[in-house]
Parts: sequence; structure tokens; C-alpha cells
Amino acid sequence: MPSSSDGKYEKILKAAIDVISEKGLDKTSISDIVKKAGVAQGTFYLYFSSKKALIPAIADNLLTITLEGIKEKIQGKETFWDVLEIVIDETFNITDAHKDVIVLCYSGLAIDYSMEKWELIYQPYYHWLEDLITKAIKNNEIISDINVKWTARIIINLVENAAERFYISHEQDDTLEVYKAEIFNFLKRSLFRT
Repeated sequence: MPSSSDGKYEKILKAAIDVISEKGLDKTSISDIVKKAGVAQGTFYLYFSSKKALIPAIADNLLTITLEGIKEKIQGKETFWDVLEIVIDETFNITDAHKDVIVLCYSGLAIDYSMEKWELIYQPYYHWLEDLITKAIKNNEIISDINVKWTARIIINLVENAAERFYISHEQDDTLEVYKAEIFNFLKRSLFRT
């Protein structure tokens, strides 16, 4: 793959997210994407073999944005619980902003790509949370008799699933704040060291 130091890869990806969010994948053409990105059609094919090849890249990009947003907001936050609150907030924000693309990523990755691809995309996020959980155990903030690897995955899956239910399935029986508090309290009850 050519170097993306000129920013063309990122431009194509951002344009793809915008256009697909607006039109849906089926109605989006590669020419729509390159026009929005301001690059030649041939440039698209330097990075992506097809429109479908965008899907794992978009999923990876959204996850990177989520993790960067979380890391930015946790500057100076001390406790595991402060960080958990930010993880919930940022996941809900990203899900709200990119719901159409998230649905697309799930369906596209489910059909065309394996779970291994999904797992690979999530590795940096999982590792980051595993480190936080390990630190929280050392600081006696959370219970110690847990499998750190699986706990990190469960937290991420639970929070993402809740955000998707709220924004995508429209299971909005309660306000957003009540919904987020419920997830936070559920996790706190599960992990809190008494």
C-alpha cells in the first residue's frame, strides 16, 4: 500500500464516511467519494480494491477516533471509575454521530470478513483497557479475581451494545443520562472492590 503521508488515504476515508452516512453504501459510488475527497479515481484504487474494501478501514478509523477521544478526555483523571464514565460517554457520542456507518461496518464485516479481522481492529482498544484494568487492580480500585483480558472485552462490548441499542434500535425508554448511568452502575456493581 502506498504511503499515506500525503493524507490522501485519510481524505478518502473521511469522504467515504461522510458520503456513506448521507446516502448509504448502495447508493454511494466511488466517484462520489473521490469527488468529496478531492482526489482522482485512480488514487482511490491505490488504497482500496473496491467500495467494500472500505468497510474494515472505516471500522478501524472509527475505533481510532473513539480511543483518541477517550485518551484526550481522561487527561488528569485519576480513578478507573472516572475513565469508565468517559469510555461510556465517548462510545455514545461516536455511535450517535456515525450510526449509519456503524451499522454498515457490522453488516459488512459480518458478511465479508472474519471475526479475526474484527478482533485485529479491536486489539489496540482491548490492550489499552486491559492495562487500565490491571492498574485498577493494583490500586485496589476493583476486584482482583477476574480475567483481565475477558473483562476488557466484556466492558467494551457491553458499552457499545448499549449505545447501539439506544441510537440504532431506538430502545429509548429512558433518557440518555439514565441509560448511561445504568450501564455505569451495572459495571461498578460487577467490579467494585468493597
